[in-house]
Amino acid sequence: MTLNGNYLVTGGSRGIGRAICIEIARCGGNVGIVYAGNDVAANETKSEVEKIGAKAWVYKLDVADFNAAKTVVEAAAKDMGSIDGLVNNAGVTSDKLLLRMSEDDYDRVLSVNLKGTFNMIKHVSSLMIRARKGRIVNLSSVVGLMGNAGQANYAASKAGVVGLTKSVAKELASRGVTCNAIAPGFIGTDMTAKLTEAQQQAITASVPLARIGAPEEVAHLAVFLLSDMAAYITGEVIKIDGGLYI
Repeated sequence: MTLNGNYLVTGGSRGIGRAICIEIARCGGNVGIVYAGNDVAANETKSEVEKIGAKAWVYKLDVADFNAAKTVVEAAAKDMGSIDGLVNNAGVTSDKLLLRMSEDDYDRVLSVNLKGTFNMIKHVSSLMIRARKGRIVNLSSVVGLMGNAGQANYAASKAGVVGLTKSVAKELASRGVTCNAIAPGFIGTDMTAKLTEAQQQAITASVPLARIGAPEEVAHLAVFLLSDMAAYITGEVIKIDGGLYI
């Protein structure tokens, strides 16, 4: 696949986000790396992108902050010259059973995962509408499709991303802008690395393909949706979960 242009990736410093930034660079795109707080990780990702030969910029942002998101989008558009694609990957968890979940646990996860996605789309979409082209890819989760005990907040946020994706797709299609979502299952990131061996074995046993996915596999799908090869796909939610939710 080949990409031409500039792409903004939230949660781009680690895990799936980093893999997406690197894959964008490998396919010929330049990357704006948006991250919440880990300066070292963000600059490591920037270095990896630049080693490939692409341009990279870093922007520190809490995506839940509407006005700060607007400022970062404006800065990125000025630095990069255009924003041809947006990947909303930033997300947090605060897992607890509902009876033990506090209001703050719920609000913070919804603020970052769902409102943060809205904030970025809101500010980037005006640029894409003006250009009459653009690609938006949102990271949902199979948990948002099937639910999961102990993750009422996370599941609600990711289900919300699905509804947001479909609504945005309908609103922006006439302007040449597509909007799709990816719903990963268990992917090998820092989060899954913290699980015990017994927990990882239980996860593997629940997946028909009998393994945890790699961030690079999600990145391949994201870049496909950013590319011209996906020009006639919009409003879709594509699972990449090894068959976990069939």
